[in-house]
Amino acid sequence: MDYIVSCRNKCAACYRQFNRMEHLVDHMRTSYHSVHEPTCGVCKKHCRSFESLREHLIGPLPKQECKNLFSIRGCKFCLGILDSPYALRIHQDRCKLCGVNYGILARLANIGLHDILSIDNGNSRGPQAVALACKMVGGGSDGSIDLCARVCIIDENENLIFHAYVKPPAPVTNYRYETTGIRPEYLRDAMPLKQVQRRIQDFLCNGEPMWKIRSPKGGKARILIGHGLELDLDRLQMEYPAAMIRDTAKYPPLMKTSKLSNSLKYLTQTYLGYEISGSLHPYEDCVATMRLYLRMRNQVHRRENYPLASDPQNRNNFAPWRQSELERMSPEEMQAISRSDYNCWCLDSA
Repeated sequence: MDYIVSCRNKCAACYRQFNRMEHLVDHMRTSYHSVHEPTCGVCKKHCRSFESLREHLIGPLPKQECKNLFSIRGCKFCLGILDSPYALRIHQDRCKLCGVNYGILARLANIGLHDILSIDNGNSRGPQAVALACKMVGGGSDGSIDLCARVCIIDENENLIFHAYVKPPAPVTNYRYETTGIRPEYLRDAMPLKQVQRRIQDFLCNGEPMWKIRSPKGGKARILIGHGLELDLDRLQMEYPAAMIRDTAKYPPLMKTSKLSNSLKYLTQTYLGYEISGSLHPYEDCVATMRLYLRMRNQVHRRENYPLASDPQNRNNFAPWRQSELERMSPEEMQAISRSDYNCWCLDSA
């Protein structure tokens, strides 16, 4: 009898067990389990992030059955389970990406201004994604205030479409040459910040008024990708709708189990299989974030008409006034109506 009760009070997604059914309902109300969560290919357990899934498979206290199978047929980059060791070798060769060509970086280091930003008024098929990265110099008496002095934008094919040195709005007291490669003479004839801001803003909006931009579906505006974009946009003195931003530092599946951000260097090494060289050019950061975005976007998840918990159709799925009805449901039925609290990037390709 205790076993039956225990199974009935067990979450069908993460397998947590509860003493009372009402506690399981409370758990489902706040956990936002969905088909978009990283899932173990062996036991089908749902995890909040890939870090959590990695701990489940190869952490200090892994589930032994999953660990054994993963050690034979598991990809250490995407954490998927393949059909055979041979299939794993073929898959992992494709899953592991090579780093940015150092020869390209050497040539880019000498580029001053590269600007082929254009507005196509949404003539391209589907929402276009671009990656942005900045290099900051220091301002203020101690050089601790970040000032944007260099900005780079690439497209999905890693083609450079914008690169410019930026004239900061305040005096530079620390050029941080070891990490930026920027010298005073580079900024002497640099593009004014306001001009850079206007060029990038017009390019991202792509002919669509800012107030009209709501989501990537059906609009002209471009999806903006980056790592720590909040700082970059703030230093560019720009605003852009959150619905169009894809930040690898804040995407829940790529965050730590403590819900803190991972560094771009760690994400690139762990999920793409190569190390960022520490180049002084922001192009390398653009490439890394674009590759991470495409890897997350290309994941295959079951399609749902209304995938978000915030969708009007789902707002009453776990409403308090449904408590009695929810307690009569099975864990599988509750999992079926549970939805994600974040926008999965796979939805960008829908």
